Amino acid sequence: MHTLPTTAVTILDFKPQHAAKFRELNEEWITRYFVMEDADHKSLGDPQGYILNKGGYILMAEYNQEIVGTCALINDGNGVFELAKMAVSPKAQGRKIGKLLGEAAIQKAREAGAAKVYLVSNRRLETALNLYKRLGFTEVPMPPSIYERADIKMEIML
Repeated sequence: MHTLPTTAVTILDFKPQHAAKFRELNEEWITRYFVMEDADHKSLGDPQGYILNKGGYILMAEYNQEIVGTCALINDGNGVFELAKMAVSPKAQGRKIGKLLGEAAIQKAREAGAAKVYLVSNRRLETALNLYKRLGFTEVPMPPSIYERADIKMEIML
């Protein structure tokens, strides 16, 4: 008899009780490399109002009964979503959780009828950029961003 290991990763839709973990996971990586900006405080402090109520989505990754990762899809309207606030706890990195979150987010965008998903990031985050490339994102010209740390834009057409 073949059974799945109990350490499988499950991707869950955001529930209100995930709000603290959504904030914590993102603050953890942002403060490790950069500083929290106004836009971070807004989206992390009110994920319901800033992301979900505007037609967006937040996904959470559970591993060993613990939430260890997250990412958001922010609805920009006109079939365009921003992949944002992707974070995986350092203790859970290396288990392809970011890839699973990214794939689930792209699928969620497709189901919502999106034509395009884009993201902004920073060139210092090489591991993240490599993941985005593996997911099918390609670099496009970088417009002004609400984030000072953002210096690269990537997108994928669905």
